[in-house]
Amino acid sequence: MRLLIVEDERRIAELTADAFRAAGFAVDGVATVADGEAAIAATAYDAVVLDLGLPDRDGMSLLADLGRKPERPPVLVLTARDAVEDRVAGLDAGADDYLVKPFAMVELVARVRALLRRPGGALGLRLEAGNVVLDTVGRDVQVAGQTVPLARHELAILEHLMRRLGRVAPKTVLEEKLYGMGEEPASNAVPVHVHHLRRKLMEAHANCAIHTVRGVGYFLESG
Repeated sequence: MRLLIVEDERRIAELTADAFRAAGFAVDGVATVADGEAAIAATAYDAVVLDLGLPDRDGMSLLADLGRKPERPPVLVLTARDAVEDRVAGLDAGADDYLVKPFAMVELVARVRALLRRPGGALGLRLEAGNVVLDTVGRDVQVAGQTVPLARHELAILEHLMRRLGRVAPKTVLEEKLYGMGEEPASNAVPVHVHHLRRKLMEAHANCAIHTVRGVGYFLESG
């Protein structure tokens, strides 16, 4: 999952990004409406966390721009404006959820996950492929009922492949899902993660397999 945080308070932005990375997200952060618009135009995000008090324009303008798009990621508005009329205005403008500062990081992450679990959202509660089961909330993977510990990037790759079961996931798309702006993965980063993931699944006797489509990407085959 790839997330955009539009927040100009540096400390809040850093803590928020750290919390989402620990929860398995790839995170991009910008501090202005203009940079948010540019990021959204260039990247397909799964969700956006948007502050309203931004230095160049009100964050509501970015919310309005997103509302005009035929397909847009869910948006959680994060702001110090705590009046009821402000919350109503944000929700009426197209926000999917609204959280007032100060807030608990665990609640913020939980709320974004809840948005992604809505019908048509990027998250499902439980994914299955053969005897492999992935709990997308608890970030737990089991093979035939036994927990298999996976590193964060391995789990993210497995989740994406399970969501595209039987279909090829291009290597470039996996890189976008795993790494945010400013992160420059080595050219062999994804193949290395896939190698480790494939080995762990084989050792756990998973009855699904990751196949490589040379020069393109990977797909998961069940059974």
